[in-house]
Amino acid sequence: MTHSTAKPSGPLAGVRVLDLGGLGPGPFAGMVFADLGADLIRIQRPHEVDTLPNPVLDRGKRSIIVDMKSERGVDLIRRLARTADIVIEGFRPGVAERLGVGPAELQSEHPELVYGRITGYGQSGPYSHRAGHDLNYIATSGILDSLGRAGGPPLIPANLVGDFGGGGMLLLVGVLAALTEARATGVGRVVDAAMVEGSSLLWAMMYGFEARGTWGPGRGTNTLDSGAPYYDVYRTSDGHNMAVAALEPQFYAALVSTLGLAVRLSDGALSDKENRAHWPEIREVLTGEFAKRTRAELVELFSAVDACVTPVLSRAEAAVNEQNVSRSTHLVDEEGVVHPSPAPRFGSVDAGSGRVGYSRPTLPGRAVPAGTDTREVLTGIGLSHEEVEELDRAGVVVQRPAYAPTV
Repeated sequence: MTHSTAKPSGPLAGVRVLDLGGLGPGPFAGMVFADLGADLIRIQRPHEVDTLPNPVLDRGKRSIIVDMKSERGVDLIRRLARTADIVIEGFRPGVAERLGVGPAELQSEHPELVYGRITGYGQSGPYSHRAGHDLNYIATSGILDSLGRAGGPPLIPANLVGDFGGGGMLLLVGVLAALTEARATGVGRVVDAAMVEGSSLLWAMMYGFEARGTWGPGRGTNTLDSGAPYYDVYRTSDGHNMAVAALEPQFYAALVSTLGLAVRLSDGALSDKENRAHWPEIREVLTGEFAKRTRAELVELFSAVDACVTPVLSRAEAAVNEQNVSRSTHLVDEEGVVHPSPAPRFGSVDAGSGRVGYSRPTLPGRAVPAGTDTREVLTGIGLSHEEVEELDRAGVVVQRPAYAPTV
């Protein structure tokens, strides 16, 4: 699967987004903007001229290098922002203002501009200027303490919960909501996306369960966190794992029936799986039963049964899984890099049949080295080639030759 070389299309075609800088959640949000058809321009610094792009996070983006510490560089950013719909940044509070590209400066020249900011602790509060990373933010939100098995330490979910789920995705939601409002009112908002708050928001359902008394404080003791034996992962005889999520009674009955466990479980464990007193017995029986079979045998056994039992696939296995292949869940670019496909999909109803047709996913343009698009972007906002050359000689911007990757 190759990158698309056509003009960007999608629901955000025609929307211009400037990414002023930051790590992790900001670039992730920028990738999704580009996936959805936006013109994402990444502003990079002169010292990044030899930095290799992330081939996935930077796909579909244009890159320019501007010295934002120079007065002329700031003037360029402000001029470019006047052509944008959205600006995002991931600096510590106050940094953008000190550079002269904060929301007050940019919105004074472009009132409809939406300005999205993402930080760990937010734009205010006693922690707002502290350094940190995903792990610190989900620790502060209380979410990290809730993740893991009973009796063990908290488990680290990579940087999915803070950076990407509670960070980049919430930034996207906030910015797109503000863009909708700005187009209706002509007035842009400033969006304060804090990863502590975003990760806490992801725990919304469990907050509700706690209020109803159906979720306890101990990690690994509840229905959805490995506490329940019918919602857990079991080891197979050949060292693989199977995911069991037989929550509803009919799925639990199918699990028990398919494995032939009715004669091995007590009446209570068969009829009242929600009674926690039966959980140790159910877990012991399931552990022994899964350990007797290979993963392939179990996959075959459950292939035609709705018991919510599936193999735990490696990422390499997931890339060739029949369901994922049928929907092009993973795409491979010209350089052999595996990408998660742009998501979600968008469709339209056919007037004749009434059916919804969904377009198959394609990758936007490939990730390019810093400064690849400096000339194109700046001439696109009215600078002459001579002006760009002079700015380059003065060190205000950096240009690169056209990017031609090896295939």
